[in-house]
Amino acid sequence: MSKITIRSPEHCAEKQTLRIERNYKKLFFVFSSFFTTLLLFLLLVYLIIHPSKPQFSLTQVDIYQLNLSGPKLNSSIQLTLLSKNPNQKVSIYYDEFQVYATYKGQQITGDTLVLPFYQSHEESNLLTASLVGNGVPVAPSISYELGRDQSAGRLVLNLKVNGKLRWKVGTWVSGHYRFNVNCISVMALEPSMTSTPLSSKMGAQCSTII
Repeated sequence: MSKITIRSPEHCAEKQTLRIERNYKKLFFVFSSFFTTLLLFLLLVYLIIHPSKPQFSLTQVDIYQLNLSGPKLNSSIQLTLLSKNPNQKVSIYYDEFQVYATYKGQQITGDTLVLPFYQSHEESNLLTASLVGNGVPVAPSISYELGRDQSAGRLVLNLKVNGKLRWKVGTWVSGHYRFNVNCISVMALEPSMTSTPLSSKMGAQCSTII
């Protein structure tokens, strides 16, 4: 006589639960492998192409006003900036681009926004911005520094850019990267700025950090 084994409903339920858990583990492994492969592929593409930082240079700076009124500084500056994408296969989206001026480490103008723009590979763009600072509070030392620069006949300004960019390779577009640009403008300074504006057309390279 053969032995008949009858499994209880509880035993069958446990077996079915184990089967479902195994299926979930397989699905999780498949999706994890897919996303890992995709990320490695994107990283490989990025490392192979390795986009170079955009290049910036000042082409002209005009100072129409730079004077103190008590502890506050009034300024009006216009600049032209050359932006170049040196990459042969990578384009750039500039989604955020703001320019301001500093003097002796202190910001003396408000942030001027430049409209977002797209820069194709190996393309250059001329950008202009008007920087204005009305009644900007400054340290007492600025009065001394400005007087000393007037005596020396030489003024050094820092024109800076902060923003966000994205790289574009084919149809793939990266996430946002913050970038900072620092340009140094050196120009002859007259004892008084009431007659004509100070202008500098000497090209100056800028440093870029991403």
